[in-house]
Amino acid sequence: MADFFHLAVAWDWELDREFISLLESQIHAHRLLFYSISQHNTHETARRVQRGDLVFGTFLDRAGDIDDHFTHVSRIIRKTPTHFVNPPDAVYHATDKATMHLEFLTKGIEVPFTLIITPYNKRKEVELTLSDLARLRRPFIIKPANTTGGGIGGILGAESLKDVTESRQHHKNDKYLLQEKIRPEMLNGRKGWFRVFYVYGLTIPCWWDDDTHLYAMISREEHEAFGLRPLTTIVKKIREVCRLDFFSTEIAVTRDNRFVVVDYVNDICDMRLQSQHYDGVPDQVVMDICRRFARYLKNAQGEGMLPAKA
Repeated sequence: MADFFHLAVAWDWELDREFISLLESQIHAHRLLFYSISQHNTHETARRVQRGDLVFGTFLDRAGDIDDHFTHVSRIIRKTPTHFVNPPDAVYHATDKATMHLEFLTKGIEVPFTLIITPYNKRKEVELTLSDLARLRRPFIIKPANTTGGGIGGILGAESLKDVTESRQHHKNDKYLLQEKIRPEMLNGRKGWFRVFYVYGLTIPCWWDDDTHLYAMISREEHEAFGLRPLTTIVKKIREVCRLDFFSTEIAVTRDNRFVVVDYVNDICDMRLQSQHYDGVPDQVVMDICRRFARYLKNAQGEGMLPAKA
């Protein structure tokens, strides 16, 4: 008989260790079984899954884009009935910023004024007019549509056509977004800028500063006083578009009280704890996310919604 685990998580970032530990604790607290996939057991895991003597109900991939070993494991698991928290096809779709921008507009989700530029290798010249640049206003933001991490090829304070020309050569096969820089309203001394987490139907908004990258919990009083209910409504619309079950997004409240999605879909959320890292996520938020995972899997398993032990 195959060994069965309700949740398997692939991870390779050392700073994920605290999150993985909390998630495992919550899974066990709900009388479910947890399986960790890291560098030391990728080969064994792939071999056993392929052979059929290791079965997972649900798989959370936090390392599939790290190296070929994790990619191989993910591909093998994908051939089984295992439920993926964020299915690879949905991730590919959701992490294309140009695609998300257009689909958000169609869905009625407010986004910054944006120009989408053809990849450099398809067109060397920049198809921009002076009126386009004037509408963007300076400074504006330049970012590749599909490449994330490290900030390479992106500029948060672009000023000129020269900035656009130079930036798009960093990732020559990628589309680029030229985006209006959103200036948030100040809400009782804080920037009206939020990172909102979504996990299996639960939305958790946090204060987040786009300059310092510092988080803070939102109190119930603040939520009501500043009319922040649209944060939840917007994120649920984003879920309908991206089809991911665990992601985060950034939303800013402008001076004219518009809720603008400024960074679309982050499929691998940074879960470092604030108690351990000054710019980490509030511990309570991380715990709530872990608890939501466990409760969802427990309920879904009981209702026969997920693969079960043979």
